[in-house]
Order: sequence, then structure tokens, then C-alpha cells
Amino acid sequence: MSVFPPPHVVDDLVLANHILANEGVLDAFGHVSVRHPTARDRLLISRTRAPELVEASDLQLLDLKGARVSGNEQRSYEEVAIHAGVYRGRADVGAVVHSHAPSVIPFSVTRVPLRPIYHMGSVVGQEIPVWDIATLFGETDLLVRDAAQADSLVAALGPRTVVLMRGHGCVVTGADLHAAVFAAVYLERNATLLAAALRLGEVRTLSAGETQQASEMLRGRAGERAWEYWVRRLPR
Repeated sequence: MSVFPPPHVVDDLVLANHILANEGVLDAFGHVSVRHPTARDRLLISRTRAPELVEASDLQLLDLKGARVSGNEQRSYEEVAIHAGVYRGRADVGAVVHSHAPSVIPFSVTRVPLRPIYHMGSVVGQEIPVWDIATLFGETDLLVRDAAQADSLVAALGPRTVVLMRGHGCVVTGADLHAAVFAAVYLERNATLLAAALRLGEVRTLSAGETQQASEMLRGRAGERAWEYWVRRLPR
């Protein structure tokens, strides 16, 4: 049996849940996970609970099939297959956020592509594909419930940071928990700004070079600066 992740990983995952709820990325639904730092075939995620309410005692250690290995014995999220699938398919990913951020949804159901339009939005990447569960699996409740659906979603994600899910939400990845939270927050901000800009007229998005350079600039210290700020904003 895998050893439970160290306390700092547990604490950061609890904070990630609270930050994403407080910043309007997650509400009663959605979830965030982190890969075990030493047992790479394990992931840590809360039991099914609203992110704002998640505590350390809610966390579960799962394998990459989504089965519980240890931790809280209550019901897991319906879509742990998303997290397991990303970690199976992307060795570079250390954390995953699945959200239903309202500002993002319109770009999953229209032909308007979601692209970065300002420097903070560069972290979402130059291209964001849209995955439609109906293409291979017909009419469903739109939830990703099994490995086949998750593998299809991960194939659409490819090497990118974000994939949209038609009529559902999105999956955001990061090398670590701080990076995934940073990208999830600024995906939502960028989508809000892009929708506003489209109402004004033709939009100039960031070029590939601008996206790369700006995102590289934002990695590291900028992410830690944002994390500290978001933690301070949490209700006390």
C-alpha cells in the first residue's frame, strides 16, 4: 500500500480547493487533484464534497484506475476517471483541475475559439481544443465515468494545458498544484475578458511567440506570488 503523501502536499491540496472556490473557478461542483510526489501511480483527491468545505480528513489516495487505496472511505467523485486518465497519459502532469467555470462554457458550445488575449492568459496555451463526449459515446449525462471516456478526453488534450468539454466544463493541467491552480484561475479570467472583447469588435489574440514568452515569464515566482495572495484572501 502506498504511503499517504506528506503533510505539505495534503495542506496544499486543501488550500487549492478553497482557493479555486473563493476565486470563482469551482462552486459546489468540480474538483482538483495532485499526483503523489513519490508514488507516481497514485493521486490525492477529496471525497465527493463541495471544494470550499474540503478538509484534510476528506482526502483519498487513489490508484490510476480511480480505485481507493487509502484515506477517507466515503464515496469518491463521479469523475475521478478524468484525473486518473490524465495521470496515466501525461507523465509531465502533477496536478489536475476539473471545473465548470461559467465564463468558459460558451466557448465549448460555439465555433468561437478560446485563445489567450492578455499576458496573464498566456498560461492557458496558444490552442485550446474542444472535446465532445457525444462523438464517440453518443448521448450521455456528459460526465466522464470510465477509462474509455477519460482516455478519449486525454487524447484530445494531447500535450496542451487545457481542454474544453462541450456543454460541461474543462480540464486544466499543471506540472504541480500551484501551476494548475494558476492556470485554472487565469483561464477563467481570460475567458471573461475575451467574451467582453468580442462584444466590442474584432479581437487580436496573443501570437504564439507572445504566448510562449509570457507564460515562461509567469512560471515560478509569479505563481508563488499569486498563491500567497489567494491564500491571504481566503475567509478566516
